[in-house]
Amino acid sequence: MPRRTATMLASTLMLIALLCAGVLIPVPYAEMSPGPTVNTLGDHDGEPVLQISGRRTYATSGNLNMTTVRVTSADYRMNLVEAVYGWLAHDTKVVPHDTLYPDGKTEEQSTQENAEEFSQSQESAKVAAMKELKVPVTSWVIVSTVVKGSPAEGRLHAGDVIKAVDGAAVKQPGDVAKLVTKHKAGEKVVFTIVPAKEQAAAEKAHRAATGTQDVAVTTATSTDSGQKRAIVGISAGTDHTFPFTVDIKLADVGGPSAGLMFALGIYDKLTPGSLTGGKFVAGTGTIDDDGKVGPIGGIELKTVGARSQGAQYFLTPADNCAAAAKDTPSGLKLVKVNTIDDALGALKDIRSGDTADLPKCTK
Repeated sequence: MPRRTATMLASTLMLIALLCAGVLIPVPYAEMSPGPTVNTLGDHDGEPVLQISGRRTYATSGNLNMTTVRVTSADYRMNLVEAVYGWLAHDTKVVPHDTLYPDGKTEEQSTQENAEEFSQSQESAKVAAMKELKVPVTSWVIVSTVVKGSPAEGRLHAGDVIKAVDGAAVKQPGDVAKLVTKHKAGEKVVFTIVPAKEQAAAEKAHRAATGTQDVAVTTATSTDSGQKRAIVGISAGTDHTFPFTVDIKLADVGGPSAGLMFALGIYDKLTPGSLTGGKFVAGTGTIDDDGKVGPIGGIELKTVGARSQGAQYFLTPADNCAAAAKDTPSGLKLVKVNTIDDALGALKDIRSGDTADLPKCTK
């Protein structure tokens, strides 16, 4: 065989071997890409995203789109060729697998966590919108989750209202941990609660819950990486009662990043006129009960997804502005927001067409 032919054959075989290796060898990465965007003012899967009853609502126009990021599943094993393609592509992002699924977190665990965050973001969006509208909201501290195998399992339950710990009134979720950690491991801590079933029955009957009971739980020593302390194995959260019903109907979405857009959609439906003036506005950001907007992940992909659907403006959490401004899709204007008040002010300028002074995102 001539040397030139042999060299070409060897090179071809080596190339084939490298390609096969690239396809067959898994790499510890996952992929993120733009996900669906949904207009909070419109319908999804045949029904309104925001459903309000017991209060007058008003016609809306335009778009207030929440945005999402699509990620590969926990058990998906990317190969080298896919990773290289993802690194080179404009509309995808390749990240270490542990970034999305830390500590061996399973798909089921991640989905459950995202669902809980999504549920909490809906509650905070309702509260933020109600406060902006000066609508009274009743709030109380509840058992948010109970850790399996912890001292609290079987004694406290998700949804129980925590009225006091060791006789000290509980006003905020953080009060619970402060009071529990005053104990040493092995000591009993007494929770005064309204059981979740009693609270639910009272809400349904539109009356105040009265059936309190004391529950003693023996503390244990924490096992996480932080300072050793007494724990009972619960996380505390906040629940609310509103004077009318707001339901958010959106399946197969998780995480807290739609909070701002839900709050704005609720506000728009409960006030005369249109917040957007018919413009296509998209955005993202967590929101707390006081209307503060927080950062999210995957901002570069969300702006791509929003622009591909026709968005003209993108409400951007201030802490995400620098990342978003590095590669803004053509035709999309980023608007920096820190609070729901900032967003409402920006929307006022957008619908009036006076956009020269909109707060901008810079690199």
